[in-house]
Amino acid sequence: MNILAALRREEAKLQKQADKVRQQLDAVRTARKILGREAASGGKVGKKKRVGKKKRVMSAAARARIGKATKLRWAKFRAAKAKGKH
Repeated sequence: MNILAALRREEAKLQKQADKVRQQLDAVRTARKILGREAASGGKVGKKKRVGKKKRVMSAAARARIGKATKLRWAKFRAAKAKGKH
């Protein structure tokens, strides 16, 4: 019985150490993130700016054409599927 109590105490002690190490690890990761952002932005901390290509925008007419073509494709697919069943 004494051995079980000693093992429980040792487990609790190791659990506390593990929690403390996790907190330290989180602090190091946070610092690394902050420093990484700082280096990428030339020393300024804040939002990252988009580098490279701009986000492409599709016109409403193009979106409508794509939607219509998709509906036609699905209609053909369903018609062929229904025809194959009978």
